[in-house]
Amino acid sequence: MNRFALAVSSAIARVTESALGPYQTAVIRIGFSATWLLFLLREFPHRQELYGPDGPWDFDLAQQLIGTNGSFTALMWLRGGTWFETVYLFAVLTAVLLLVGWRTRAMSVLFMVGVLSLQNRSIFMGDGGDNVLHLMCVYLVFTRCGQVWSLDERRARRAREAHARGERVAPDRVGPVLWSVSGFVLVAVTAAGRLDGDLTVPLILWISWLAPAVWWIVGRRARTAEPRILLDVIGNVVHNGALLVIMAEACLIYATAGWYKIQGSRWQDGTAVYYPLHLDYFSPWPALADVLSSSGTMVMLITYGTVVVQVAFPFTLFNRRVKNVLLAAMITEHAVIAVVLGLPFFSLAMIAADAVFLPASFLRRLGDLAARARGRLAGLVRRGDDPVKPPAPRSPENPEHAHVGSSA
Repeated sequence: MNRFALAVSSAIARVTESALGPYQTAVIRIGFSATWLLFLLREFPHRQELYGPDGPWDFDLAQQLIGTNGSFTALMWLRGGTWFETVYLFAVLTAVLLLVGWRTRAMSVLFMVGVLSLQNRSIFMGDGGDNVLHLMCVYLVFTRCGQVWSLDERRARRAREAHARGERVAPDRVGPVLWSVSGFVLVAVTAAGRLDGDLTVPLILWISWLAPAVWWIVGRRARTAEPRILLDVIGNVVHNGALLVIMAEACLIYATAGWYKIQGSRWQDGTAVYYPLHLDYFSPWPALADVLSSSGTMVMLITYGTVVVQVAFPFTLFNRRVKNVLLAAMITEHAVIAVVLGLPFFSLAMIAADAVFLPASFLRRLGDLAARARGRLAGLVRRGDDPVKPPAPRSPENPEHAHVGSSA
């Protein structure tokens, strides 16, 4: 009984004292924001047909759908091309800022607004990857995804170093301005009745806006450290809970896909992979698809292997070595899907979801390699910018130079 109580107390302390998985959440932040950003940039020439006024799913149809399901989208607030362009560019900007980790608490909320606004406007656009992104952008709001590999972490580190040197740190002015502007917009939109419908997203927006105010008031007004400690504990619990939900969501996706595949006759006889390889829509490289489908044994192995990996993966999380092997197999599978079937954004979204299970030691080594590569690149750039110094002019007072000149 004492061992059980000790294990429970240590587990509670681990969940409440720190935000777990800082590298995993950073990879998820980078992966999903990069996926969304690349999709928006690739579809920029076609944005009007996908989500704008020129699409087959016009404003009136979208309004009827939103009135039925109550989903959130800022594109329904105003009619017209100017507002659509503003929201689209807003989605691009928030994806860039979340990618680099600038004000991640606010940008994760605004990133969610951009994703939901476009995806809920035209729900028939995209592939399976947009469903994953749709869910993960909501979960990211509750995580502390800027602890590492972000501009926020660099700013906090420089502030700590300045404090250690006894230097005065300038007060943060960007944060209060960003909070005030977003609060003004939120109050105005709520007062105008634009947040009617499902209460999930409006509740997240209001809580995300009020939480920093409570944090600031407690930090300035509390006479003891207990209120701030309590807020830290709440923040850690919320972060760790959201991280657990992300992991459970990824397992649920694979388990559901695997068990549904088992019920299909084409997956049972080992030929399911053959058919999408010969669909024009999923064959950007017909020659490569022909090579893969030319061997019946290879098709059978890939078909059965896909089912086995997807069904078995949730059960391997308690064995680190087996989990890492299956994780590498799934990431490789998604990379192949991206190239062979022409589904890059679906594959990127799934690889980003898989990243939550990557070992922290591997991610740290990966970060170190990226930092060294960036340092070498910066050194090359600096050397390229330095002007080449001309040789020193020969001086008649220098006998060595005079000797060289006479010899010539």
